[in-house]
Amino acid sequence: MKTAFTYDHYYRYEELKNVLETLNKKNPDLMQLDVNCVTKENRNQYVATLSNTRTGDPLKKPALYIDGNIHAGEVTSSMCAMHTIDYLLSNYDTDEDIRKLLDDYTVYVIPRVSPDGAETYLSTPYTLRSVNREYIKKEGGIKEQDLDDDGVIRMMRIKTPYGAWKKDPKDPELMILRDPSDNCGDFYDIYPEGLLEKYDGDENLKTKETEWGLDFNRNFPYGWFPEGRQSGAGDYPLSNIETKAIVDFVLAHPNIAGAAIGHTSGGMILCPPGTKPSSKAPQYDNKIIKAIARMGEEELGYKALSIFDTFLSSQEFYDSGALDDWMYETQGIPAYTMEFWDVSSKAGMPYDWENKKNEDEEKELKRFAAILKWTKENAPQYYSSFKEYDHPTFGKVEIGGFNYKFTHQNPPENLLINELEADTRFNIRFLKTLPRLVIEDVKKEKLSENIYKISATIGNLGYLSTVLTEAAINIKAAKPVTVNIDGCEIISGLKETKIDELSGYSKTLTGVYFYGNISTEENAKARKKLTWVVRADNDSRISITASHDKAGKVKTEITL
Repeated sequence: MKTAFTYDHYYRYEELKNVLETLNKKNPDLMQLDVNCVTKENRNQYVATLSNTRTGDPLKKPALYIDGNIHAGEVTSSMCAMHTIDYLLSNYDTDEDIRKLLDDYTVYVIPRVSPDGAETYLSTPYTLRSVNREYIKKEGGIKEQDLDDDGVIRMMRIKTPYGAWKKDPKDPELMILRDPSDNCGDFYDIYPEGLLEKYDGDENLKTKETEWGLDFNRNFPYGWFPEGRQSGAGDYPLSNIETKAIVDFVLAHPNIAGAAIGHTSGGMILCPPGTKPSSKAPQYDNKIIKAIARMGEEELGYKALSIFDTFLSSQEFYDSGALDDWMYETQGIPAYTMEFWDVSSKAGMPYDWENKKNEDEEKELKRFAAILKWTKENAPQYYSSFKEYDHPTFGKVEIGGFNYKFTHQNPPENLLINELEADTRFNIRFLKTLPRLVIEDVKKEKLSENIYKISATIGNLGYLSTVLTEAAINIKAAKPVTVNIDGCEIISGLKETKIDELSGYSKTLTGVYFYGNISTEENAKARKKLTWVVRADNDSRISITASHDKAGKVKTEITL
């Protein structure tokens, strides 16, 4: 896929900024670059608006929202967002399909929600959830630290007769659980590479809980719970600059009609609802959400899963306060969480997410061994054999293992482009599903001197309805299509007409019969014919305008 920049590495902040600014400078009519917020470390959360301004106001076109890096370490998602921006701009002049998309639609992209967190992740040995800001300071335990200065925090094996692990006799790089009858030999505890805080010689060891525990995807208003119920939730909904900026942006851009929210990893497309069973969601919503997700399955090779039904580890104490839930439940927007990259599948042991609860520790250890083998063969630069190290507390220890960041959480750089191109293809297809207004079959008939009958059909050419979802109707977020006629005196009909809904073709009833025939049982109500009787002088220009927040604004003129 043709792009202006290369995607064989992960962009740090300054490079990401330079790429965005360069693309904006080269494409002033197609891209607008704004600062959505400024972080505490004085970095910009950028938002790119992609649309041909020569064909209309971007805010008056149906829009897709894309983001990445709500979680600091999930940098693949940020690169996916950047690739989509680059591809759409780089192919506008040569690809008729792309040209039509940016002429008729808008794409909003926040490629890096947490620039502070991502910069820490990419420039230090540390991992973190969302941002490098202290949150609920906790003391005691082994604190992660790169002891051997190789730039990576790996595993640390500590020999102890109380340990639960032992080396695999077939491969000393692998650890296996100690058998219940093992009472002689060398045994180990395994912790992250690091130093011990507050040790008195006999306390039970543990990994120190991170002080950077904020989780932006637990900080959105819908389903928010405080820390005692939801780890990383923050002091109150939208207590983080970065999350509040996203919500403010969505509310200020009512043309957003779909959302693809970027994360890693696991190779999944997570579908709402996330706070209740899909059986309690509207049937129509389940249908359209799954239909769009299937396109993601085709392009990315991922499994589409219902968040609440399948993905959550607990349906009682479920994860909540997520952006996709807020988008769908409070705005009625079909919103997907894209979990890019899946090293388990690459290693030949994919997760069966629908039955993951039934997996035992033995299978997890086999998967670990398979990933280790795959890494040594495909990304050896991200594995280090265990080596002895003189630890200030524990004496001789061994440090080694994966670079988790670019094996488990994100792909090695040489495999990155595959994820990006597949996601860009899905984003393009997703964009095409949005509702889009047209005005057709405009006709005039002279009834008498200066009296005319005018008719026009207002249609929605998209897959999605102008209301988007039944959830939007239920929460009273759905708005009607507004049609205005100007330049004449109205005798019959309304100067401003409200059409409650123009269904997309997703609401066409189809059937496949036992004897082999297929049928359209009932066409979607995607069109509405309006008629006016007006008074106007000969040669007057009459304009008809149809507009809707989610489906855009179109206008046509007729000369009497």
